[in-house]
Amino acid sequence: MSIIYNEQNQTISLHTDNTTYQMKIGPLGLLLHTYYGPLMDGDASYGIIYRDHGFSPNPHDTGRDRTISADTLPLEYPCEAAGDFRAPALSISTEDGVLIGDMRYQSHRIIKGKYSLKDLPAVYAEESEAETLEVTLKEKFSEIYVTLQYGVLPSLDVITRTALIENRTDRKIILNQAASGSIDILSGEWDLIHFQGRHAGERSLERVALGHREELVGTRRGVSSHHQNPFVIIAERKANEEYGACYGMNLIYSGGFSCNAGTDAFGRVRAVMGIQPEHFDYPLEPKETFQAPEIALACSNEGFGRLSRIYHKMIAEHICRGPWKNKQRPVLINNWEATGPNFTAEKILSIAKKASELGVEMMVLDDGWFGKRDDDFAGLGDWYVNEEKLGCTMGKLAEDIRALGMKFGIWIEPEMVNEDSDLYRTHPDYALQIPGRDPVLGRSQLVLDFSREEVVDHVLDQICEVLDECKAEYVKMDMNRPLCDVWSLNSDTESRGKLQYRYVLGVYRFMEKLLERYPDLLLEGCCSGGGRFDAGMLYYCPQIWCSDNTDAIDRIRIQYGTSFGYPVRTMGAHVSACPNYDTWRSTPINTRAVVAMEGTFGYELDLNHISEEEMNEVKDQIRTFKKFGSLLHNGDYYRLTDVMNNHQEAAWMMVSEDQSEAILNIVVLDVTGNRPQRYIRLAGLDPEATYTDPVTDVVYPAAALMSIGFPIPRPHFPGTEWTRGAAEYEAFQIHLIKN
Repeated sequence: MSIIYNEQNQTISLHTDNTTYQMKIGPLGLLLHTYYGPLMDGDASYGIIYRDHGFSPNPHDTGRDRTISADTLPLEYPCEAAGDFRAPALSISTEDGVLIGDMRYQSHRIIKGKYSLKDLPAVYAEESEAETLEVTLKEKFSEIYVTLQYGVLPSLDVITRTALIENRTDRKIILNQAASGSIDILSGEWDLIHFQGRHAGERSLERVALGHREELVGTRRGVSSHHQNPFVIIAERKANEEYGACYGMNLIYSGGFSCNAGTDAFGRVRAVMGIQPEHFDYPLEPKETFQAPEIALACSNEGFGRLSRIYHKMIAEHICRGPWKNKQRPVLINNWEATGPNFTAEKILSIAKKASELGVEMMVLDDGWFGKRDDDFAGLGDWYVNEEKLGCTMGKLAEDIRALGMKFGIWIEPEMVNEDSDLYRTHPDYALQIPGRDPVLGRSQLVLDFSREEVVDHVLDQICEVLDECKAEYVKMDMNRPLCDVWSLNSDTESRGKLQYRYVLGVYRFMEKLLERYPDLLLEGCCSGGGRFDAGMLYYCPQIWCSDNTDAIDRIRIQYGTSFGYPVRTMGAHVSACPNYDTWRSTPINTRAVVAMEGTFGYELDLNHISEEEMNEVKDQIRTFKKFGSLLHNGDYYRLTDVMNNHQEAAWMMVSEDQSEAILNIVVLDVTGNRPQRYIRLAGLDPEATYTDPVTDVVYPAAALMSIGFPIPRPHFPGTEWTRGAAEYEAFQIHLIKN
């Protein structure tokens, strides 16, 4: 069994193949967190020292014993108003603003299989792959209950957490905060690693030392956002890719979130993560419940690389669903950077024809095919085909593209509406806006109230009519602004926090119903690029457009940060035109392809406008991707350079599970005269084996490759016998085969 209750010492231990997570039923029924780390047996609560910490408050029922204080103990689900002044996971108040909440252990049970959540995405597993622990806490003075649920997936080394709050009283209560989980660490020096950014610059790694203060990261935008990502790492001060202890916290939720981490006065670290508590104020009526989103925890004693590979496998195999989760994705071309919203069917067919000749497998029609959509100011919400603009029906366009041997896909943005649209003129109440006030616009659009089922169903019905006509195999689902003016006609969402939570559930409901109707559909997520790149979306979309920035050099850094918590196969990445649409930088087309293969791989340009030499390169790129697609997407992923601090080269590799082959990728970022020979230390190979580069027939001892490194190639000057250092932005992709 992976969950063991020791009645004698009152511990509950959750074991995976390589880790143990332990809690203890402590004095007065306080549920204590004792341990999370490498696999162990026994009672780790010896590390909890009971003493008078100097005026830390004590529960009334301790009497004269001052050694017990919620303010100094490591608590499994810390609650505000119980004498704990550190970051809480749970905060409850009465309608008149009085804080309450003194949660004590009541019972627990162990269940075969992994729990699931109603209306929320969660890690899934076969019954034989997981166990569930449910621990019930009860508020000491009232009928308020919290059920903590833990899913243990031993072979993955993952433990999931969530909390169900129940109001069994006869009065309304207010949830000020209801986090998904927390971690208390008794000793050591730790850092918080989070992934900040902006539009076109998402998920940039930032490392902050945890001192005697609270570090707060998160978003108030109603979406997981470009600016922070709902994945963080608590890392030992000296931890790196291959060494040191680190804890991952991956929130499976697509709305506003918060992570609060800090060291208390006595040197202990606490990290709490869940829905953004600011303006949450979720009213819970008598007999009503609230389900917190799930958080997936993992820990590694072998650095960030091991931690990342745990999450890669978890997301690929136990978050992503449907027929596309393990299938190699078609190489597609999207028309957006080539045409914007101004196109005709003739123009789209010309792009598709050339792409088909070069081996591209799918044509995706982006923004502009619906309503009166010729710019950003009109049309959103009117999901009927603009046949006058196209010059034909959508069904005819799809038929003509399939005649070229290609699949067909379209872009949608179902959560949005323009004021200049038939939908808004007919149903202005469908938009989130405050009566009597001018709404705040973003990209000249408003947000539809997806907390209301009738709004979701109206949009879904319109879009399904189009999909029924064109039988699209792929849909790119975009979302291009944050939530403002959070007010609804729905009387059941009287608080801002409740409305935003119900909004996210409405988005999930839309995607679930879409996939139920079209079970073979390849659905790609998008939010102004990577503004909603989270595990919650990946439950519905096996891939997400990683960023609107398609510049290869910027993408290296964006995809580097993304790789810490998410697998390569989920990152939407394309080869685009140069000079680049965003940065105006030019890079070789081979480099653009090597970088895009660290993702789903496709094209974002008009291939009619490239040279004959580049067309031949495109053919080779597609052949390479098809040949090595399984290794590129399913291999164990290793970051070989720190691109945030190493500005000379970027390198990463994928190694097959049996270590029989690997793909090494190198991009030169900077060059100098008479450049010294540089080497890339490899990882993940069989150290007792040798590997051959089939292009050069050079045989390499794996131990040496992982110690000395692989020499960055030095190509020849064209037409001469002279070698040179690699050119700036030049890329190399080396296939290694085990002998």
